[in-house]
Amino acid sequence: MELTGKLADAFNDQITLEIQASTVYRQLAIEMDVLSLPGIAAWFRAQSAEELVHAEKFIAHMTNRGAHPAIGAIGAPGLNVVTVDGAFQASLDHEKKVSESIRDLYRLAHNEGDIDSVPMLTWFIEEQVEEEATVGEILDRVKMINNDGNGLLRLDSELAAR
Repeated sequence: MELTGKLADAFNDQITLEIQASTVYRQLAIEMDVLSLPGIAAWFRAQSAEELVHAEKFIAHMTNRGAHPAIGAIGAPGLNVVTVDGAFQASLDHEKKVSESIRDLYRLAHNEGDIDSVPMLTWFIEEQVEEEATVGEILDRVKMINNDGNGLLRLDSELAAR
Protein backbone atom coordinates (compact mmCIF):
# COMPACT_ATOMS: atom_id res chain seq x y z
CA MET A 1 0.00 0.00 0.00
CA GLU A 2 1.44 3.34 -1.04
CA LEU A 3 1.86 5.90 1.72
CA THR A 4 0.33 9.23 0.72
CA GLY A 5 -1.58 12.22 1.98
CA LYS A 6 -1.82 13.35 5.59
CA LEU A 7 0.01 10.32 6.94
CA ALA A 8 2.99 10.80 4.60
CA ASP A 9 3.15 14.46 5.61
CA ALA A 10 2.97 13.50 9.29
CA PHE A 11 5.76 10.94 8.83
CA ASN A 12 7.93 13.65 7.27
CA ASP A 13 7.20 15.83 10.28
CA GLN A 14 8.26 12.94 12.52
CA ILE A 15 11.51 12.51 10.60
CA THR A 16 12.24 16.17 11.25
CA LEU A 17 11.33 15.79 14.94
CA GLU A 18 13.64 12.78 15.33
CA ILE A 19 16.52 14.69 13.77
CA GLN A 20 15.71 17.66 15.99
CA ALA A 21 15.80 15.29 18.99
CA SER A 22 19.27 14.21 17.88
CA THR A 23 20.33 17.84 17.84
CA VAL A 24 18.88 18.44 21.31
CA TYR A 25 20.79 15.46 22.68
CA ARG A 26 23.98 16.61 20.98
CA GLN A 27 23.65 20.03 22.60
CA LEU A 28 23.05 18.39 25.98
CA ALA A 29 26.24 16.39 25.44
CA ILE A 30 28.11 19.62 24.77
CA GLU A 31 26.74 21.12 27.98
CA MET A 32 27.89 18.10 29.99
CA ASP A 33 31.34 18.31 28.38
CA VAL A 34 31.45 21.94 29.55
CA LEU A 35 30.66 20.71 33.08
CA SER A 36 33.54 18.18 32.85
CA LEU A 37 31.21 15.18 32.97
CA PRO A 38 32.41 13.09 30.03
CA GLY A 39 30.41 10.00 30.95
CA ILE A 40 27.11 11.85 30.98
CA ALA A 41 28.16 13.62 27.77
CA ALA A 42 28.84 10.23 26.17
CA TRP A 43 25.39 9.02 27.25
CA PHE A 44 23.79 12.05 25.57
CA ARG A 45 25.89 11.50 22.42
CA ALA A 46 24.65 7.89 22.28
CA GLN A 47 21.09 9.17 22.61
CA SER A 48 21.75 11.61 19.78
CA ALA A 49 22.90 8.76 17.53
CA GLU A 50 19.86 6.67 18.48
CA GLU A 51 17.51 9.45 17.41
CA LEU A 52 19.08 9.41 13.94
CA VAL A 53 18.41 5.66 13.78
CA HIS A 54 14.77 6.43 14.59
CA ALA A 55 14.62 8.93 11.75
CA GLU A 56 16.08 6.31 9.42
CA LYS A 57 13.31 3.86 10.37
CA PHE A 58 10.70 6.37 9.25
CA ILE A 59 12.66 7.13 6.09
CA ALA A 60 12.92 3.43 5.21
CA HIS A 61 9.23 2.84 5.90
CA MET A 62 8.26 5.72 3.64
CA THR A 63 10.66 4.74 0.87
CA ASN A 64 9.48 1.12 0.99
CA ARG A 65 5.93 2.36 0.51
CA GLY A 66 6.59 4.64 -2.45
CA ALA A 67 6.56 7.89 -0.49
CA HIS A 68 9.13 10.65 -0.66
CA PRO A 69 10.78 11.30 2.73
CA ALA A 70 11.85 14.88 3.34
CA ILE A 71 13.54 16.62 6.23
CA GLY A 72 11.93 19.88 7.28
CA ALA A 73 13.53 22.92 8.84
CA ILE A 74 15.46 22.24 12.01
CA GLY A 75 16.26 25.13 14.29
CA ALA A 76 18.90 25.37 16.98
CA PRO A 77 17.95 23.50 20.16
CA GLY A 78 17.66 26.73 22.14
CA LEU A 79 18.65 25.11 25.41
CA ASN A 80 19.96 26.99 28.40
CA VAL A 81 21.21 24.13 30.57
CA VAL A 82 23.77 24.69 33.30
CA THR A 83 23.11 21.71 35.60
CA VAL A 84 22.87 17.95 35.26
CA ASP A 85 19.30 17.90 36.50
CA GLY A 86 18.45 20.65 34.01
CA ALA A 87 19.91 18.53 31.22
CA PHE A 88 17.93 15.45 32.14
CA GLN A 89 14.76 17.48 32.65
CA ALA A 90 15.21 18.93 29.16
CA SER A 91 15.74 15.39 27.88
CA LEU A 92 12.59 14.10 29.58
CA ASP A 93 10.54 17.02 28.30
CA HIS A 94 11.71 16.36 24.75
CA GLU A 95 11.04 12.61 25.02
CA LYS A 96 7.48 13.40 26.14
CA LYS A 97 7.05 15.62 23.10
CA VAL A 98 8.29 12.83 20.82
CA SER A 99 6.04 10.30 22.58
CA GLU A 100 2.95 12.41 22.01
CA SER A 101 3.90 12.85 18.36
CA ILE A 102 4.20 9.07 17.94
CA ARG A 103 0.81 8.56 19.61
CA ASP A 104 -0.67 11.13 17.21
CA LEU A 105 0.81 9.19 14.28
CA TYR A 106 -0.69 5.98 15.62
CA ARG A 107 -4.12 7.62 15.92
CA LEU A 108 -3.83 9.05 12.40
CA ALA A 109 -2.79 5.68 10.96
CA HIS A 110 -5.87 4.10 12.51
CA ASN A 111 -8.13 6.90 11.30
CA GLU A 112 -6.70 6.59 7.79
CA GLY A 113 -7.03 2.78 7.86
CA ASP A 114 -3.28 2.40 7.28
CA ILE A 115 -2.65 -0.93 8.98
CA ASP A 116 0.77 -1.21 7.30
CA SER A 117 2.14 1.52 9.58
CA VAL A 118 0.77 0.09 12.81
CA PRO A 119 3.55 -2.46 13.55
CA MET A 120 6.27 0.17 13.18
CA LEU A 121 4.34 2.70 15.23
CA THR A 122 3.68 0.10 17.94
CA TRP A 123 7.45 -0.47 18.13
CA PHE A 124 7.97 3.27 18.54
CA ILE A 125 5.32 3.51 21.27
CA GLU A 126 7.11 0.77 23.23
CA GLU A 127 10.45 2.47 22.59
CA GLN A 128 9.15 5.79 23.89
CA VAL A 129 7.78 4.20 27.07
CA GLU A 130 11.27 2.79 27.66
CA GLU A 131 12.98 6.11 26.80
CA GLU A 132 10.82 8.12 29.18
CA ALA A 133 11.30 5.55 31.96
CA THR A 134 15.08 5.53 31.53
CA VAL A 135 15.44 9.30 31.50
CA GLY A 136 12.97 9.63 34.37
CA GLU A 137 14.96 7.17 36.47
CA ILE A 138 18.22 9.00 35.78
CA LEU A 139 16.55 12.32 36.64
CA ASP A 140 15.27 10.85 39.92
CA ARG A 141 18.81 9.72 40.77
CA VAL A 142 20.23 13.13 39.90
CA LYS A 143 17.71 14.74 42.23
CA MET A 144 18.68 12.28 45.00
CA ILE A 145 22.32 13.23 44.55
CA ASN A 146 21.39 16.91 44.91
CA ASN A 147 24.59 18.17 43.25
CA ASP A 148 26.82 16.10 45.55
CA GLY A 149 30.17 15.85 43.75
CA ASN A 150 30.82 12.22 44.65
CA GLY A 151 27.36 11.20 43.53
CA LEU A 152 27.66 13.07 40.24
CA LEU A 153 31.04 11.49 39.56
CA ARG A 154 29.61 8.03 40.27
CA LEU A 155 26.66 8.65 37.96
CA ASP A 156 29.05 10.03 35.34
CA SER A 157 31.05 6.81 35.54
CA GLU A 158 27.93 4.63 35.32
CA LEU A 159 26.50 6.44 32.32
CA ALA A 160 29.86 6.29 30.54
CA ALA A 161 29.45 2.50 30.46
CA ARG A 162 26.47 2.71 28.12
